[in-house]
Amino acid sequence: MASGDRREMARTAVVWDALAAHLDGPRLDVVDIGGGTGGSAVRIAEMGHRVAVVDPSPDALAALSQRASQAGVEVAAHQGDVSELVDVVGSDSADLVLCHGVLEVVDPADGLARIREVLRPRGHLSLLVAQRHAAAIAKAVSGHLQSALDLLGDGGDDVARGTHRFTAEEVTALLTAAGFTVDALQAVRVFADLVPGSLLDLEPGAATTLIELERVAAARPEYRSLATQLHALAR
Repeated sequence: MASGDRREMARTAVVWDALAAHLDGPRLDVVDIGGGTGGSAVRIAEMGHRVAVVDPSPDALAALSQRASQAGVEVAAHQGDVSELVDVVGSDSADLVLCHGVLEVVDPADGLARIREVLRPRGHLSLLVAQRHAAAIAKAVSGHLQSALDLLGDGGDDVARGTHRFTAEEVTALLTAAGFTVDALQAVRVFADLVPGSLLDLEPGAATTLIELERVAAARPEYRSLATQLHALAR
């Protein structure tokens, strides 16, 4: 396995750990917003669930259909975005909605309101967003000092370009204001983006240890401000 694949496993392990309790059970109707080429959707369909992907890119949806066919599963592909969600999949149509890496590029409050419309009573939302403070560190290290300073203020550098990054407190406040109850909030990619790929290639067991590091850090609030992403499960 290439170091890139090992790193990707470490980046996503804690998200899949959190989803496991919901996916290991009766068949669900799952909607993946911005699911693109189906990396998550096909995996969930292979578990026996009904999955629909809503994405604005026809090329991504074509790749999704090919991936699903190769895996021998069916995934419904719908061209659209979160603003059209109710029209595309219908209200009260989903037991689980994945919104991973989407809230950054839409109006967050409106996006969450649309998601709430399609979720059934007792349905759950898996929300994955970019975390502001880690982005500031990444920008500073790459030489974009003013952008880093803006992110440490009110996030104006990103907002001016129509994108958003969030703190843990902001994620909780947004979900609560939209009528959700937050069941869990965890840090994602605390170490995985920083460990050199050469270490994963050359050090036996390094990839497994990196995943364990991510799992331990995920549940500790003090690591949320260091994480590249935040993952929330809400109902």
